[in-house]
Amino acid sequence: MYSEKFQKFIEMWQKDFAFERSLDEKICRDKDGNPIPWYTYPAIEYLAQFDYADKKVFEFGCGYSSAFWAERAKSVLSIEDKTEWFEKWRKEFDYKNLDIRWRDEGEGYENAIFENGEKYDVIVVDGKRREKCAAAAVKALADGGVIILDDSDRINTSEEYRKAVDELKQAGLLQVDFYGFCPMNCYTKATSLFLSRNFDFKSKHKVQPINGWGNLWSMERKERKEFYKKTEK
Repeated sequence: MYSEKFQKFIEMWQKDFAFERSLDEKICRDKDGNPIPWYTYPAIEYLAQFDYADKKVFEFGCGYSSAFWAERAKSVLSIEDKTEWFEKWRKEFDYKNLDIRWRDEGEGYENAIFENGEKYDVIVVDGKRREKCAAAAVKALADGGVIILDDSDRINTSEEYRKAVDELKQAGLLQVDFYGFCPMNCYTKATSLFLSRNFDFKSKHKVQPINGWGNLWSMERKERKEFYKKTEK
């Protein structure tokens, strides 16, 4: 039905990305069952390289990303506006460094970022009121930090997203767009990072970039040769 090379491609998505399971079970988890955000895979792989042990994270919008960050960061504060999701994630996630709060009071939602009087190294804008949240995020961003705007490709059809991007760019942040597939969806989208100009998060690894999921160069030389032999048939 498929060529052997295309079958290898399918197997990579099934095995290395656990994409089939993510689609069928509607979960954001990697091949080992670890939680991952609902961002594009390229954005996830880029972000996963860094050491967040001393970083504070704030999220507008709670979900599997909250667990992803809680397993890496010093602290995570996530704001959720939907009661059913708030209750679900509070029960499902048991991390001492994760604080999930429900807010649905107009300006109280975006202003939740100021409640603790802190600055945050990573701020995720992935909930409602994205224009207002982006403006608030700029004020609460720690020196050298990053703001993540998910579904940023909606700028093409949404005035709210256009204004959100404008807020972030006017703050002098550097925009890097990560296009591609994401967990649970059979279509592509974009996740954008807005980096402080002095962004300098340390990598967890000796080199950067590391080999990504499904990367041929993560194999030993002998394994690569065998792989080429099989795909050239």
